Amino acid sequence: MEIAIMAHDKRKELMAQLCIAYCGILSKHKLCATSVTGKYISDATGLQIERLLSGCQGGEHQIASRIAYNEIDVVLYFRDTAPCSNCDDALDIIRLCDLHNVPIATNIATAEVLICALERGDLDWREIVNPRSDYNQKKKR
Repeated sequence: MEIAIMAHDKRKELMAQLCIAYCGILSKHKLCATSVTGKYISDATGLQIERLLSGCQGGEHQIASRIAYNEIDVVLYFRDTAPCSNCDDALDIIRLCDLHNVPIATNIATAEVLICALERGDLDWREIVNPRSDYNQKKKR
């Protein structure tokens, strides 16, 4: 599965703690993250993470684009709860996840549920709807 990870500055430490706790599960999946969040998590966990642009330089837009093209299966997005200038970007990502049936976690409780669901195989249905998945690539052969 393809997992996108983003965290606003005040939430990066919490995201890193989540990734440390679930490093074993996350290491079985392809991870991408906005640049600073990706570095923060990679340094804390040693996980392989594709680092995109930083959020304010277009990283959130890169992830939004991947969601729109059905290239992301799960989004972990810990955002600052205070009103901010990039709230529209956050709402766009949430809207795209709703539109394309991509599970999204915006807090640690939901993130833990999604990660445990990944481990149990509860989200394997995403393999069927993702045209780039191994499942669908094998069907084409």
